Amino acid sequence: QLQLVESGGGLVQPGGSLRLSCAASGFTVDDYGIGWFRQAPGKEREGLLCISPSGGSTNYADSVKGRFTISRDNAKNTVYLQMNSLRPEDTAIYYCARAALGCMRVISEYDYWGQGTQVTVSS
Repeated sequence: QLQLVESGGGLVQPGGSLRLSCAASGFTVDDYGIGWFRQAPGKEREGLLCISPSGGSTNYADSVKGRFTISRDNAKNTVYLQMNSLRPEDTAIYYCARAALGCMRVISEYDYWGQGTQVTVSS
Protein backbone atom coordinates (compact mmCIF):
# COMPACT_ATOMS: atom_id res chain seq x y z
CA GLN A 1 0.00 0.00 0.00
CA LEU A 2 1.45 3.32 -1.07
CA GLN A 3 1.64 5.73 1.84
CA LEU A 4 3.41 8.84 3.09
CA VAL A 5 3.38 9.55 6.81
CA GLU A 6 4.63 12.80 8.28
CA SER A 7 5.79 13.15 11.86
CA GLY A 8 7.82 15.46 14.07
CA GLY A 9 5.52 18.43 14.31
CA GLY A 10 4.67 20.18 17.53
CA LEU A 11 4.87 23.40 19.49
CA VAL A 12 8.17 25.28 19.40
CA GLN A 13 9.26 28.72 20.53
CA PRO A 14 10.35 31.36 18.03
CA GLY A 15 13.97 30.80 17.08
CA GLY A 16 13.72 27.08 17.75
CA SER A 17 14.16 24.10 15.47
CA LEU A 18 12.20 21.05 14.41
CA ARG A 19 12.90 18.17 12.10
CA LEU A 20 9.96 16.71 10.23
CA SER A 21 10.02 13.21 8.81
CA CYS A 22 8.18 11.82 5.81
CA ALA A 23 8.24 8.03 5.88
CA ALA A 24 7.26 6.33 2.65
CA SER A 25 5.92 2.85 2.04
CA GLY A 26 4.89 1.09 -1.14
CA PHE A 27 7.50 2.86 -3.26
CA THR A 28 11.13 3.97 -3.08
CA VAL A 29 11.68 7.65 -2.32
CA ASP A 30 14.79 7.97 -4.46
CA ASP A 31 12.79 7.04 -7.57
CA TYR A 32 10.63 10.17 -7.23
CA GLY A 33 10.68 13.83 -6.39
CA ILE A 34 9.51 14.32 -2.82
CA GLY A 35 8.31 17.76 -1.84
CA TRP A 36 7.45 19.51 1.39
CA PHE A 37 4.50 21.88 1.50
CA ARG A 38 2.62 23.80 4.14
CA GLN A 39 -0.78 25.32 4.56
CA ALA A 40 -1.66 27.95 7.12
CA PRO A 41 -5.26 28.69 8.11
CA GLY A 42 -7.00 30.71 5.42
CA LYS A 43 -4.07 30.44 3.02
CA GLU A 44 -3.29 28.38 -0.04
CA ARG A 45 -0.97 25.41 0.14
CA GLU A 46 2.61 26.57 -0.42
CA GLY A 47 5.49 24.59 -1.89
CA LEU A 48 8.68 24.79 0.17
CA LEU A 49 11.43 22.43 -0.99
CA CYS A 50 11.78 19.31 -3.06
CA ILE A 51 14.45 16.63 -3.33
CA SER A 52 14.94 14.98 -6.71
CA PRO A 53 15.78 11.33 -7.44
CA SER A 54 19.42 12.36 -7.88
CA GLY A 55 19.43 13.97 -4.44
CA GLY A 56 19.46 17.57 -5.58
CA SER A 57 17.20 20.02 -3.78
CA THR A 58 15.05 22.83 -5.10
CA ASN A 59 13.72 25.68 -3.01
CA TYR A 60 10.34 27.12 -3.95
CA ALA A 61 9.84 29.58 -1.11
CA ASP A 62 12.03 32.60 -0.43
CA SER A 63 10.56 32.80 3.06
CA VAL A 64 12.38 29.61 4.16
CA LYS A 65 15.63 30.07 2.25
CA GLY A 66 18.62 29.68 4.54
CA ARG A 67 16.46 28.31 7.34
CA PHE A 68 14.91 25.07 6.02
CA THR A 69 16.74 22.20 4.36
CA ILE A 70 15.57 18.93 2.83
CA SER A 71 17.40 15.62 3.00
CA ARG A 72 16.80 11.95 2.42
CA ASP A 73 17.78 8.64 4.02
CA ASN A 74 17.40 5.97 1.37
CA ALA A 75 17.97 3.14 3.84
CA LYS A 76 15.01 4.36 5.89
CA ASN A 77 12.99 5.38 2.82
CA THR A 78 12.40 8.69 4.55
CA VAL A 79 12.70 12.35 3.60
CA TYR A 80 13.34 15.03 6.21
CA LEU A 81 12.67 18.73 6.55
CA GLN A 82 15.03 20.45 8.96
CA MET A 83 13.57 23.75 10.10
CA ASN A 84 15.74 26.24 11.97
CA SER A 85 15.17 29.79 13.21
CA LEU A 86 11.44 29.19 13.26
CA ARG A 87 9.09 32.17 13.21
CA PRO A 88 5.42 32.50 14.20
CA GLU A 89 4.57 32.84 10.51
CA ASP A 90 5.89 29.31 9.95
CA THR A 91 2.85 28.00 11.85
CA ALA A 92 0.99 25.66 9.49
CA ILE A 93 0.19 22.07 8.67
CA TYR A 94 3.17 20.58 6.87
CA TYR A 95 2.74 17.95 4.18
CA CYS A 96 5.02 15.80 2.08
CA ALA A 97 4.06 14.56 -1.35
CA ARG A 98 5.38 12.53 -4.26
CA ALA A 99 5.92 13.76 -7.81
CA ALA A 100 6.25 11.07 -10.45
CA LEU A 101 8.18 13.31 -12.84
CA GLY A 102 10.69 14.63 -10.32
CA CYS A 103 10.59 17.97 -8.56
CA MET A 104 7.85 20.17 -9.93
CA ARG A 105 6.64 23.59 -8.86
CA VAL A 106 3.04 22.81 -9.81
CA ILE A 107 1.20 21.23 -6.90
CA SER A 108 -1.08 19.21 -9.18
CA GLU A 109 1.96 17.21 -10.34
CA TYR A 110 2.20 15.60 -6.88
CA ASP A 111 0.10 12.46 -6.86
CA TYR A 112 0.32 11.10 -3.31
CA TRP A 113 0.16 13.14 -0.13
CA GLY A 114 0.62 12.48 3.54
CA GLN A 115 -1.94 13.47 6.15
CA GLY A 116 0.12 16.38 7.43
CA THR A 117 1.71 17.32 10.73
CA GLN A 118 0.96 20.50 12.67
CA VAL A 119 3.76 22.92 13.45
CA THR A 120 3.01 25.77 15.83
CA VAL A 121 5.58 28.46 16.54
CA SER A 122 4.63 30.48 19.58
CA SER A 123 6.02 31.76 22.84
